[in-house]
Amino acid sequence: MPELPEVEGLAAFLREHAVGRVVAAVEVGALNVLKTYDPPPTALHGLLVEGVRRRGKWLDLDVGGLHLAVHLSRAGWLRWSDALPRAPLRPGGKNPVALRVRLAPEDDEDPTAPPGFDLTEAGTQKRLAVHVVRDVRDVPGIASLGPDPLDDSFDLAAFTALLAGSRQQVKGLLRDQSVLAGVGNAYSDEVLHVAKLSPYAPSGKLPPADVERLYAALRTTLRDAVAAAGGRPAKDLKDAKRTGMRVHGRTGQPCPECGDVVREVSFADRSTQYCATCQTGGKPLADRRLSRLLK
Repeated sequence: MPELPEVEGLAAFLREHAVGRVVAAVEVGALNVLKTYDPPPTALHGLLVEGVRRRGKWLDLDVGGLHLAVHLSRAGWLRWSDALPRAPLRPGGKNPVALRVRLAPEDDEDPTAPPGFDLTEAGTQKRLAVHVVRDVRDVPGIASLGPDPLDDSFDLAAFTALLAGSRQQVKGLLRDQSVLAGVGNAYSDEVLHVAKLSPYAPSGKLPPADVERLYAALRTTLRDAVAAAGGRPAKDLKDAKRTGMRVHGRTGQPCPECGDVVREVSFADRSTQYCATCQTGGKPLADRRLSRLLK
């Protein structure tokens, strides 16, 4: 799933390539991707792309005062093309393109094959979400977001206040979008590894030194990942994410910090990768999903 750094990379790419251009057409390939119908996608036709920003894991395109808000979910992606196919996108079939945005061609571009982007989704679980709204706060998933961990106002005191009294395990808290916007399964693994904390540690009971270390790890890990994503074409962001991981997705490989093997354990509906030596005092974590099955 694209998380804060990749979505920020996509937003930066669109700011460079789409802002200042007019939307020529919006074509829908999968009706289920649309979560709103008033205004319709056709309301974007002829309007100028005025800005693009990231909101948590959401992309928010300001198009002539309307907002095209996109959540890529688990298997969605944005695919840019300097010359989109000439044939209009047709709904249905096995085409992975759920929505296509055509931009009006400029003087030096082929008017029959203008630039633009596709929103694609792989797999059978269709969770890609597109909203066209007048006010971005009308999107429930955006309205309920917690603070952005890279916002200048999000200091150690604000982070400490979030953790105070929480009964969530720290892995779950980092992933909870209503608590903290933008971090998902992959970067929560990375942050906890850098902070040398167990994913099962209770958030509300962390000593001040651990809270400070976790805050520093959160900001540093995300900032470094955003910097690594900066300037890359949209098509390269997934590979950049994978190659930059320390422990996530590296089960069985050596920990880059101590050389111990990276282990995996189930956590809610996701798998978690961690280093026992660095994070849990050398003790492997119990797989709680497996434990329930054995009862």
